[in-house]
Amino acid sequence: MATDVHGPVTAPAAAADPAPSGPAVRVEGLTRSFDGRTVIDALDLDIRPGEFVALLGRSGCGKSTLLRILAGLDRDIAGTVLVPRRKAVAFQAPRLMPWKRVWRNVLLGLPGTPRRSAAERALEEVGLGHRTDAWPKTLSGGEAQRASLARALVREPDLLLLDEPFGALDALTRIKAQRLVDALWQRRGCAVLLVTHDVEEAVLLADRVLVMDDGVIAYETPVGLPRPRDITDPRFAALRAELLHRLGVDDDSAAPTATPSPSPSPPPSPSPSATPPPRPSVSAAGASPTPTGRTTDSPEQNERTPA
Repeated sequence: MATDVHGPVTAPAAAADPAPSGPAVRVEGLTRSFDGRTVIDALDLDIRPGEFVALLGRSGCGKSTLLRILAGLDRDIAGTVLVPRRKAVAFQAPRLMPWKRVWRNVLLGLPGTPRRSAAERALEEVGLGHRTDAWPKTLSGGEAQRASLARALVREPDLLLLDEPFGALDALTRIKAQRLVDALWQRRGCAVLLVTHDVEEAVLLADRVLVMDDGVIAYETPVGLPRPRDITDPRFAALRAELLHRLGVDDDSAAPTATPSPSPSPPPSPSPSATPPPRPSVSAAGASPTPTGRTTDSPEQNERTPA
């Protein structure tokens, strides 16, 4: 498998062209800084050929920066990054060109003179064979994301990079998209790195889950559950809870139950024998003074309670 090398090579020359049994991705001592702030700090990472890895982390921890570096979109780095030359990226936004039909969007950026038949095969694989000649504006959100996946697959990647590709989808469409990616990965056999905020999604899809914090891999765990995954499996729930804990979030099931405050007692009802208050007299202006002397149309009484 041919590789790209980003950044200064600190490994032996043989590592620049690893054997087929070697990792699909090898990152050694990767550091990336922005304006003096270190976003990725001497990070090491290996991804095996055909392995599905999910990367979790809080916003700003550096996970999307890492994905961009692996994609070759950011080369201002220190350290060594070895990735396959055949790689593809799918982002959260489908990024389809509105003036090109769907099949032409799928072929965007391919070298040489790509054939329409290649786009048709990729679209058929993601269930969009009937939308080949459609305009992007006529696609639903789920269809647009599938077209973006087809654009990645047509490159026959050895490494597929997914940057929160389901984040903008509704819940039902998201479930279908997750199943599609799982099926495509099992059929294609490429290595996958999925950046996501969704812990359940990570456990559902990945062979191994990484948690990134302050620019380093702070925790990793194999999933080790049979496929297809069952979210009602106690082992699934336990792994989800552990990952939430590692992210600094308590599982909802372990959250303390708030004790409701007692309701205030209603005011006592007046005794039937109580003497009713005197009726106020009507002023010349027509406003009825209250017992406190304020009129019912005063600004203070009509003032709305702030939200």
